[in-house]
Amino acid sequence: MTSAEIRDRFVHELTTIAPEADPATIAPAVPLRDQLDIDSFDFLNLVVALDKTLGVSIPESDYAKLATLDGAVAYLAARLSA
Repeated sequence: MTSAEIRDRFVHELTTIAPEADPATIAPAVPLRDQLDIDSFDFLNLVVALDKTLGVSIPESDYAKLATLDGAVAYLAARLSA
């Protein structure tokens, strides 16, 4: 899976959890919580959705790596290639 495909899947799951999010305005290096109105429960739902969609189990110790769009894509790409 390419980084672009991972980014698309991540943004799709993110906009499912935060429907008010406009994918075109998400800054890739700014923490998602600073840009969007998501709380801890929303973030946990995002992690669960990514696990189901991508088949990647994300340990709680790695949650911080999903803080930004770029960070999430890089982390997921590494996990998927492992």
